[in-house]
Amino acid sequence: MLHRFLALLILTIWAPSLIAQENLLTDQEKTDGWILLFDGKSTRGWISPKQKPLPASHVQQGALNPHPCDYMLVYEKPLENFVLALDFKITEKCNSGLFLRTMPLQPRPGKDVGFNGIEVAIDATPGPGFHTTGAIYDLVPTQINAMKPVGEWNHIEITSNGSLIQVVVNGKLVSKIDLDQWKEVNKRPDGSAHKFDIAYKNHPRKGYIGLQDHGSNCWYRNIKLKPLPGN
Repeated sequence: MLHRFLALLILTIWAPSLIAQENLLTDQEKTDGWILLFDGKSTRGWISPKQKPLPASHVQQGALNPHPCDYMLVYEKPLENFVLALDFKITEKCNSGLFLRTMPLQPRPGKDVGFNGIEVAIDATPGPGFHTTGAIYDLVPTQINAMKPVGEWNHIEITSNGSLIQVVVNGKLVSKIDLDQWKEVNKRPDGSAHKFDIAYKNHPRKGYIGLQDHGSNCWYRNIKLKPLPGN
């Protein structure tokens, strides 16, 4: 009983300070040109796909939780050519995603706004596969499943640069795509079918990023972006 009390006491003392150490740029990151997209305290800089303000309830213990929301939380400015880095944690059976190049934010008739972007899967599905964490959803499967067990924090880095998108999960390259090779709707370069009626060679190279809600709790923190030449 004493050990349990001491453990709780230590957690009470240290937990706030641990949270305070997140969502900050290091001196080196500042020198290298990184930008902090989430302050850990508010939804400042984030909007709904309808470009409306977000309630403060999305901020939970220093992280953004998109559940529940109107499909995804959207960073307020469209972006082009960048490295996006963040930490994420999911729950059992979670199905979320990181959207890139979403343009416009108004969905087409009969389609959700996700059809206007490119999704990197954040998912509890075992893999590798087209829906495993780090897959370019339904387009390019992961080569390995690099995600840690459900409930642990993971790190992901996405490079979006011209026709190229590359995804690294927990330090391992898991997927990449050259959109210039994607010339037909509903078809991958190898001729196999995918669900999207888009020729990705012609997809906008600039657009909004988003944190998807697909019915489950998940959390995102340390959301940082490094612009690349061409902005």
